Amino acid sequence: MKFKLGCKLNYSVASSSTLILNISVVEKKHQKILQESLQIEPSMNYEEYVTPVMENRYLRINASPGDLQISYQATVDLSYQDEDPSSIEEIPPAKLPLENLHYLYPSRYCESDRLMRLAQHEFGDLIPDYSRVTAICNWIYDNVTYLSGSTNQHTSAYDTATERAGVCRDFAHLGIAFCRALNIPARFVTGYAYNLEPPDFHAYFEAYLGDRWYLFDPTRLAPCNGFIRIGIGRDAADVAFATIFGNVQMEYKDVFVEAVPDQDGKTPHLPDYTDRAIALI
Repeated sequence: MKFKLGCKLNYSVASSSTLILNISVVEKKHQKILQESLQIEPSMNYEEYVTPVMENRYLRINASPGDLQISYQATVDLSYQDEDPSSIEEIPPAKLPLENLHYLYPSRYCESDRLMRLAQHEFGDLIPDYSRVTAICNWIYDNVTYLSGSTNQHTSAYDTATERAGVCRDFAHLGIAFCRALNIPARFVTGYAYNLEPPDFHAYFEAYLGDRWYLFDPTRLAPCNGFIRIGIGRDAADVAFATIFGNVQMEYKDVFVEAVPDQDGKTPHLPDYTDRAIALI
């Protein structure tokens, strides 16, 4: 299924500043970039850095005082693989691919070590397979209130488990922390999300089960098979959509995702995979 997506960011720059933006879609097997464009007003040079392995794309902009407008647009062909969740098992650390081991460790926002007791109490006796990660997402959805403005850049998974309120970023952090506390590799993902209301950048997580990564979103705000990835990391510290060094104020943010009509002009229907596991190809 094809999607047209993008964002527009307007800033007021009080003094010479550096902005690190993470807003560009990554090229992966499950998502192909058909077209993309980046506009910066006033026109200025920028640098792009693509991280090894994860292939996150970071833009560095050195801005002078004044108004700054950034517009990114892309058309993406998205294709996930759906599987029967009953056949997907957890993999013990002894058999995990070595490159995934660091997704078992606690990180800045995902203190799995501090949530070990709670994770074991709630999920320790469950069958060690896909259904246990589903149970984690269900617990978060049932016990944590989605409340805009209830958290900030310092809020961690432990805070969310204590306060029982947060936004998508916090829901993802808590899901990751619970997974890691149960020896399930999990990583933080930022992206664009089709049918997300209100439109914004979205955060969810991926857990490694069987022989691949699977998508999970405890917020249930949008269908997982409509997620277009921007970046992945241990937690939000790795893939914030904007990191600013200097005196900069955001004045406006607009994010959009639209389904591209087919040759007959009809908007394709996104299949309902709520009873299926959504996997990266």
